[in-house]
Order: sequence, then structure tokens, then C-alpha cells
Amino acid sequence: MLTKKQKDLLEFIHKRVQRDGVPPSFDEMKEALDLRSKSGIHRLITALEERGFIRRLAHRARAIEIVKLPDAMSGTGFVPEVIDGGKAPAAQTPRKSLEVERNDSNEVPLMGRIAAGVPIEAIEDGSMSIAVPGMMLRGRGNHYALEVRGDSMIEEGINDGDIVVIEECGSAKSGDIVVAQVEGYEATLKRYRKNGGTIALEAANPAYPTRMFREGQVEVQGRLVGLIRSY
Repeated sequence: MLTKKQKDLLEFIHKRVQRDGVPPSFDEMKEALDLRSKSGIHRLITALEERGFIRRLAHRARAIEIVKLPDAMSGTGFVPEVIDGGKAPAAQTPRKSLEVERNDSNEVPLMGRIAAGVPIEAIEDGSMSIAVPGMMLRGRGNHYALEVRGDSMIEEGINDGDIVVIEECGSAKSGDIVVAQVEGYEATLKRYRKNGGTIALEAANPAYPTRMFREGQVEVQGRLVGLIRSY
């Protein structure tokens, strides 16, 4: 799952490539995303490259290959192309499915990894799906699955390597376990507490402190509705 900043940067690069034939400079990216320094752009570019959305070409200035776009942006007539490089676009991974021994199951996309420890960025992949029992899915909203990395939620029974099923939403009740995007970069699985204009993200492991943020620093991207574990 891409963060908002990552999506914004990818869309900006894509539009500039379509318009000018070359990607924007780092200074232009920094200004477009209203970041204070280019180090934030370097981090976003690295994240997009690691997730397979772009490819940087060595020893070439401003040379970026756009490999793919998220589904939400795919209606823009995008065709993968190389800017100043000549490499063929990366092959798309065929969709695979992880089977669950349930008759009343539904498939949801397995979008990558989520931190239950020191925050990392969730990784949007979507090349796999997982079948989950229908009873886990609430209402008619969108759902997705993430693989847990870390042990900060272990006292809630959420272990490293578990698959969590998430209902996509933009808000949560105090006490919900949520996927929270922190300051536009990090994504983590924590218990959400709101007190006025302050948001607390609580771990369920005494080894990890509660992290406090202003309301505008945290964006809820979904809440936990189920868990799948393999033995």
C-alpha cells in the first residue's frame, strides 16, 4: 500500500513525463510535494523503486523508468516506457492465490507487509490474493490483507508472520486496532486512541512505547477485522 506522498510523487512524475518527455528534477519534486528538503524526495523515490513502480537508470541524469501505476491511476492511458534508457518494462507478476479451507470464502488482495514494531512503509504489491472467510468481512466495504512484521502487538495475539485482514476506512473509533500512516511516510499496525487533537498509537508489548502525534500527523487507512495464521 503506497502512502499518499508516494502516490502524489508517482503521479507528478508520470504527468511530467507525459508532458515533457523527461521526469522532473528533484528540486521540482520537492516543490510540488511541499517538502523542506530533497532528502524526503530521495526517500520517496527509493520507496517507489523498491515497490517496483519506477526504476532509476544508473549514470544518467534525471533518468527514471515508470514501470507501473496503481489501479487508481491506471485509467490515465499509461503505457510503461523508458525515459533515456532503452530498457524493456519489467514483466508483471501473475496473480496467485493462497487457499483457505473454507467454502464461504472471499478473495482479498495481499498488499504487502505492515510493521508491528518500528514503523516501516507498507508495500503495495497486489500480485497475490488470499481467500478469507466471509464472516471476517464487514459490510460491503473494500478489504485487503497485510503480512505482519514485528512483535509490538503480540499481547493482542498478533504475531510476526501473521496475515491481518483490514477493512479500508479513513477514520476509526478510539480503541480500534488500525493501519495508521504516520507523517505521510510510515505505516504501522497499532491501537488508536484519540484525545482532543492528540492521537496515541499504542503497542501491545511493553518493549515499545506509545507514540504521540498531533491529529494532522496520522491518517487512518483501515481497521483490523480478522487474522489468519499458518502453523
